[in-house]
Amino acid sequence: MKRTYQPKKRQEQKEHGFLKRMKTKSGRNILKARRAKGRKKISA
Repeated sequence: MKRTYQPKKRQEQKEHGFLKRMKTKSGRNILKARRAKGRKKISA
């Protein structure tokens, strides 16, 4: 049986990447919150 998660790098970047987050105001807020929390990785 095929596993559920079949990763695609391009698709992940398109959906959860840094540029996508920067495009919207709420996305920028997400990045801001993650930076404030001290995340190692801010986006995919």
